[in-house]
Amino acid sequence: MSDILEELIAIRRNDALERKNSQGGRFGKAIAKDGISIIAELKKASPSEGLIRGDFKPLELAKSLEEAGAAALSVLCEPHRFMGSEEYLRAVRANTKLPLLYKDFISTPRQIAEAFAAGANAVLLIAAALEKVQLENLIVLAHEIGLDALVETHSEKEIDLAIDSGARIIGVNCRNLRNFSCDVTLLEKLIAKIPCGFFKVAESGMHDAAAIARARDAGADAFLVGTALMRSDNPGEALAKILSNLKNEKQ
Repeated sequence: MSDILEELIAIRRNDALERKNSQGGRFGKAIAKDGISIIAELKKASPSEGLIRGDFKPLELAKSLEEAGAAALSVLCEPHRFMGSEEYLRAVRANTKLPLLYKDFISTPRQIAEAFAAGANAVLLIAAALEKVQLENLIVLAHEIGLDALVETHSEKEIDLAIDSGARIIGVNCRNLRNFSCDVTLLEKLIAKIPCGFFKVAESGMHDAAAIARARDAGADAFLVGTALMRSDNPGEALAKILSNLKNEKQ
């Protein structure tokens, strides 16, 4: 091997390591900070709601939500039913310091690599959509390249699967993936089933400060808020109001 080739390989290996170090762990650390940690979601549409925000401008939305106090941003990248795009995440990455969650229906190592290349700090893995070996391998790969993995669950069985597969951050989505109905009481029940030592995220039904307070009291550490913000005329103001109401409630 030539000296030039060895030099180039060493340089690029160092570049990859620096990138891993800059992206790695940022999502988990951000949502683990003291106070109410809101993961604000940039979402244009969904199968249950249809078109949510026709005037979807991800850069403006990201800026307003960051200024309002979001701990992290979730960016929908699924193009068919959610009208998302990886390009949205790339654009937001270039214009915000907040950690980003790459939200899609991930089932292959290539998708993990694409999320990393796009600038994500974390990926969503849905326990209901993956076999145990798949989930284990995807979590390992994500952690190896410096991404956090938010493992979404919908039942006690899936919580056990997430734990056994090496998850560190476990989300509870009380939305039925087949008919998209939402049961917040199920969320509270399942959050309480996640053992201490795991970071717990309430992923659905977080429409207002009252719902977030209930999930917090059930044991949730962070809260994903999407539709309520995207339907608002001013998402930044809506988030600021939620955070203010929660702060006043504790005083």
